[in-house]
Amino acid sequence: MSAPIFSTLGCRLNAYETEAMKELAAAAGVDNAVVVNTCAVTAEAVRKAKQEIRRLARENPGASIIVTGCAAQTEPETFASMAEVTKVIGNTEKMQAETWTSLRAPDLIGLTEKVQVDDIMSVRETAGHLIDGFGRHRAYVQVQNGCDHRCTFCIIPYGRGNSRSVPAGVVVDQIKRLVDKGFNEVVLTGVDLTSWGADLPATPRLGDLVMRILRLVPDLPRLRISSIDSIEADDALMGAIATEPRLMPHLHLSLQAGDDMILKRMKRRHLRDDAIRFCEEARSLRPDMVFGADIIAGFPTETDEMFANSLKLVEDCGLTFLHVFPFSPRKGTPAARMPQVRGPLVKERAALLRAAGDAALARHLAAQVGRQHQVLMEGPRMGRTEQFTEVQFTEDRAEGQIVTARIAGFAQTALTA
Repeated sequence: MSAPIFSTLGCRLNAYETEAMKELAAAAGVDNAVVVNTCAVTAEAVRKAKQEIRRLARENPGASIIVTGCAAQTEPETFASMAEVTKVIGNTEKMQAETWTSLRAPDLIGLTEKVQVDDIMSVRETAGHLIDGFGRHRAYVQVQNGCDHRCTFCIIPYGRGNSRSVPAGVVVDQIKRLVDKGFNEVVLTGVDLTSWGADLPATPRLGDLVMRILRLVPDLPRLRISSIDSIEADDALMGAIATEPRLMPHLHLSLQAGDDMILKRMKRRHLRDDAIRFCEEARSLRPDMVFGADIIAGFPTETDEMFANSLKLVEDCGLTFLHVFPFSPRKGTPAARMPQVRGPLVKERAALLRAAGDAALARHLAAQVGRQHQVLMEGPRMGRTEQFTEVQFTEDRAEGQIVTARIAGFAQTALTA
């Protein structure tokens, strides 16, 4: 019998949790199984999950197909109805040791309950899954899960549940172990990272966690934080941006749109000027700060003028890395019931946003030529700067190490050194 095959779709948190599942499955002795960790962020993500399940079933005849993740949580019946699928398990269940014990072969095929998905809204805490070494070069540490907000386009709270935080002491201890194992960079990850601490005693904020990590783990060379909601950035986080060189100058912002009416219809908590003001403040505190952002093209009721405001946000916020999402309605969300923008127009607007993002990245790359950067090597000839910009080298470097490099030029989406 063979070890389980894992396939991960979607976000970094899913990838992190796949590593935890690998350990749980190995400890339980699960074998001859394929585990697909799905994403539900768009209808296209669900379609790709079904496609991946069918492909893996064809390539692994006789293996049990286990489906989990956000899409499994939000629409378990979709996957349970697939002939290829043996078992559907929820986002809470996938992180529990007893779930994997129950899936141990040869009992798996004979299970009578095909769906094991409970009410995730009833979950009140998240475990600190102690994965000492996710990623070969940088380590990702889950500090938060779930989301208390209800943006009108988003299905994710129904896949992840309400916001839960991993206590600071657990996070610090894990990062200390990661540094002892040789990791030079740690990334804090979560579903709604800036809500970290709201459910903990004394309600600390994300900035408090960042400062505590940097203070208590002095040997950690680089700390990164993943996607944040800029309207929730607290004073301590802004202080860390201003004073802590070990906090990397790259923030990915959950902006979604640049028009106030669309932001209100999305039920976002910020307006256009809030986003611009945050970027200006962060850049004034840290002049080398760069921003990535999520922006949705073609949200329901979006007019040409409203879209123009989103397009102009790329310049007004000084964005560098753009993640563009053509709007796709998710069943069960308020946005799915709003007047929809025509499909071809959604695609056209997404293409315009991507072109603006490509131009912004090209400007950033050109500005780095001649500058010196500290680059974390992800491969023998590829690494990333403090700003998470890719660098290609002409000679081998030691993987996992931070090297000093002078930028000679750039090609396509990467710097050269």
